[in-house]
Formats: sequence, structure tokens, C-alpha cells
Amino acid sequence: MLQRQPVKPAADFQLLAAIDLRGGRVVRLAQGDFGRETAYRADPAEMARSFVAAGARWIHAVDLDGAREGRPLQTEAVARIVAAAGLDADCEVAGGLRSEEAVLAALDAGAARAVVGTVALQDAAFVERLVLRFGVGRIAVALDVRHGLAVGQGWVPGASGVPVEEALATLADRGAQTFIVTAIERDGLMKGPNLALLGRMVDLGRGEIIASAGVSSLEDIVAVRSIGCVGAIVGRAIYENRIDLASAVRHIQTS
Repeated sequence: MLQRQPVKPAADFQLLAAIDLRGGRVVRLAQGDFGRETAYRADPAEMARSFVAAGARWIHAVDLDGAREGRPLQTEAVARIVAAAGLDADCEVAGGLRSEEAVLAALDAGAARAVVGTVALQDAAFVERLVLRFGVGRIAVALDVRHGLAVGQGWVPGASGVPVEEALATLADRGAQTFIVTAIERDGLMKGPNLALLGRMVDLGRGEIIASAGVSSLEDIVAVRSIGCVGAIVGRAIYENRIDLASAVRHIQTS
């Protein structure tokens, strides 16, 4: 399949509807803990179609099994999500993308953007190679943050890390531009985003910041946009009717 360019320029605020996959099911984890899973009775492709029907122009698909094992495992389900989104929405794919071949496969399957996380912290030169090969708009870096540290394998308590400001600056120096910043302590709990953390990342002026974790209301979306984030990832709040996706999309488009 031919690689596609994102339909939305990075300067536009991106509301990304999340579909997290484990064992072919749509799930959400609390604080990244695989032992604290909520499963939803939804087909991933049908979920993607419902998001597109509500007006979403970005879908954030995460292969949780792949993230845990270090290689893509939910490739069929991800491909179905990308196909369901069609030409009406872009998909970014995350989870287990730790080689150039895995990133190429995700982009060849139709993803507009590939997200790398653990490997980026381990090997900044890898990120530079990806940006040079695929283009800066096709690659995003996930920074999972616990106690101010960007940690690899963020679902593992006590995982080692480096100060998130240092991690972001190092990867920006290697050409990365889009960073997904996840406050692990807020992830999946719908208690609001960590605006202090996100604000610090925006104020560095070293890249575009997408807010992840804790976004649970339209007010939260407005808040992260107002401090300079270029996007927000929303998952559980949509599934549990805390955010009406169609209303949120309309608000973003008209405000």
C-alpha cells in the first residue's frame, strides 16, 4: 500500500480518539497497569467507524500486546482500524514499533504516523534515522512520565528513566517534532490532565506536544489547547460517555 501523508497539518489542533488493543479487544488500562484492565464490548473496526462518523479526524491505535512484547502483535486489528478510518481520518499507530521494519510496516499499512516510545529513550539515533527516512510528520515520540522522569516500559513500576525535559531536548536535537506526553499517574483515571507537566513541555519550545492521560471533559480539552498543546488523546472518557465526541469535535472546529 502507498504511504499516505496526514490529511491534517500539524498546526491544527488534533483530537485523537484512542483505541487500545489487547488480545483483539478494545481495552483501557489504569495507570498503564496490565492488571487493571477494563474491556469494552466493541469491535475495533466498528469503533473506528463510529469515531469517524462523529467527526474525528485522528485515531490513536495502540497495540498493548506489542508494547509489552517489543514487537507488533495486533497487526490485523490495527489494519482493520486503518481500513475502517479510510480516507476520512488519519491513524497513528503505537505499540511495539522498535525497528525500522516495524515502522515501515505500520506506515505501509496506511498509518499516517508511527509512534515510538521505549526504543526512543534507549537509542536517540534510531529516531533520527526514522525522521530522515520517513519524514518528520510521519514519526511521533511517546514520552511516558512518572515523577518527572521519562521512562521506558512505563507500565513497569520502578522502571528507570531520565528527566523528561532532557529526554525531549535530546530527541528534538535528533529531529523529532511531535511528542505524546503521558502522565502515567493520570492515565485511564479520568481525573484531569497534568497541566503543569504539559505546560513545562510546551514552554521548552522544542516540539509540538500532544496531551495524553486524564482528559475527561470538554473543559480538559480546552485547557490543554489553551496552554499550547497541539492535540489531546481521549479514550476512556468517550467510551464511558464523559465526552461526547461529536460535540467536542464541533467545539474545536468552531472555537
